[in-house]
Amino acid sequence: MTQITAAEYWAKKNNVKLYVYRKRAANAGKGAPVLFLVHGSSASGRSSFDLHVPGRDDYSLMDHFAGLGYDVWTVDHEGYGRSDRTDSNSDIASGAEDLAAAIQTVEQESGAREIYMYGGSSGALRAALYAQRNPGRIKRLMLSALVYTGEGSPTLAKRREKVEEYRASPRRKVDRAFIHSMFTRDKPGTSEMIAADALADAELPLGDSVPTGTYLDMCAHLPVIDPVKITCPVCIIRGEFDGIAAEPDLLNFFAKLPSKDKQFVFVSGLAHAATLGVNRHKFRHAMESFMNVPENHVLAA
Repeated sequence: MTQITAAEYWAKKNNVKLYVYRKRAANAGKGAPVLFLVHGSSASGRSSFDLHVPGRDDYSLMDHFAGLGYDVWTVDHEGYGRSDRTDSNSDIASGAEDLAAAIQTVEQESGAREIYMYGGSSGALRAALYAQRNPGRIKRLMLSALVYTGEGSPTLAKRREKVEEYRASPRRKVDRAFIHSMFTRDKPGTSEMIAADALADAELPLGDSVPTGTYLDMCAHLPVIDPVKITCPVCIIRGEFDGIAAEPDLLNFFAKLPSKDKQFVFVSGLAHAATLGVNRHKFRHAMESFMNVPENHVLAA
């Protein structure tokens, strides 16, 4: 079994300290492909992507890809996890700025100028906005649980009932019951509740609230990204039962992406919490396959 090592760093976004976390094979040297993982609205990066579940040994997305030879990174966005808590509501634009700061650290430590990136839910919006603002930095971009205009999303329709609460405060409360709902609201049986408890055990000691900015953006400010300006190769991954990502909305976004090096992947048996679902191995296969698409051959003149 490959030995995996972990390391912690701090990036600075102006005066805000951001917690950056890295995992890779112990024998990995410089030059390993870099994969950066972007978390969503309700749990921090390390808890989301390096989750260890009692009685299970295959929930850590970071361990999985580190074992395949990737240099895997994530960041806790401003106001989340171990990063500084400020008066900011940490909206999508702020998240893209967090990524810019964290990726400076990644480049300093790894030497990588061009990286792979994955984002889920509001993390998909953060990742897409970073790619839109920074052409040439993302080799291949993978997005799941993405919303574009929000049209046809039952989860967002329900969430809009609380939009004035999100406007009124930069933070919202989270508890064990809320984290459970992340795994059950779309389709019970697509996730193990032991994973929901493990996520709550990892996340709640870090705090009982998270920023409201991504919820407010997704309820009131969509679209916040422009697919026409995202020039890198993109893979959109949609879990079969995802209540956020309405299929017509995603296909509309997909059609506008300018690169013809793009994929739209449906994964059966998964809902919104796809990377932690029962069929997470199928999800990982979609990611791995897209990152390993062969480069174009160019005929000699």
